[in-house]
Amino acid sequence: MNQTLTSRSRRVLLGAGLAVALAATGMGLPQAASAQEIQITGPLAGAPAVRRMRQHRVNRVQLIVPTVGYTLQDEFARSLMVGLEANVHFTDFLGIGVWGAMANFANAFHIDTDLTSQVVTNGQTTDRNRLSVPRPGDFDDQVGRLLGLASVHLIFAPLRGKLALFQGAFTDTDFYILAGFAAAFVEERANVDNGDVCTTSPGVTSDACAQTQTARSVRFAPAPMLGVGLNLYFNEFLGLALQWRAFPFNMNPAGTDESGQGRNGAEGSGFPDGVIDDRDQRFYFHHMMNIGLIINLPPEVTISE
Repeated sequence: MNQTLTSRSRRVLLGAGLAVALAATGMGLPQAASAQEIQITGPLAGAPAVRRMRQHRVNRVQLIVPTVGYTLQDEFARSLMVGLEANVHFTDFLGIGVWGAMANFANAFHIDTDLTSQVVTNGQTTDRNRLSVPRPGDFDDQVGRLLGLASVHLIFAPLRGKLALFQGAFTDTDFYILAGFAAAFVEERANVDNGDVCTTSPGVTSDACAQTQTARSVRFAPAPMLGVGLNLYFNEFLGLALQWRAFPFNMNPAGTDESGQGRNGAEGSGFPDGVIDDRDQRFYFHHMMNIGLIINLPPEVTISE
């Protein structure tokens, strides 16, 4: 009996001693570290995500001279836009800028679409459309055209990095978004308040009617502007800008009688109403592509820590 108790006591004491030994050994082992603790107390605590980053925008004036653009998907007349852009950057991702461009060098020449050429060549004048197209051969003189554009915009550049060209050359690059206010200067067919000048002689286009086709007016059209761009930097001083811009505003691109509201706002006269004015305009979504040479001032780039 005593031997049995002694044997049990030994086993109990042995188990207790083993538990104490394991506990003591566990206390001496290092604690597992979490990622959060490494971030706070490790050697990289407080370090920036990127060191020695080349900041091409911060505290610099960015001139894009010249900007050369081309309007897209216009129905009757397209525009070659040549201008200048200047941006001032407060940080490497935020700035403000201005841009202005002239269309076809103040319309010294015209870039007509195939649709305009088809109307000039194959168009027909009837008693019903005499006000809209008095003489098809002069249709290219009545279509709406841009004279110029100017904008004030904010720039936000959320992405930057390097781009490989032809798998050999690497260049610094950044992607940016711009948004702001644009002022469009538009040249259109002048208003025709008295469409009777084109209906006094049925089947015949009078000189007075033909003169309404070539009479022009210039107006200012405010519009919001949105765009995206990609800058490629060849060195600290020079680069290349690629942009897409959009600016919607109302316009009568064909210079035709499109409204059926009636004269002086009267309802029920039907289409056409015999008047060409702002009621014949429609919402028109203009957009264009730009390319330009970047000149950064001062020429030295800022290097982060």
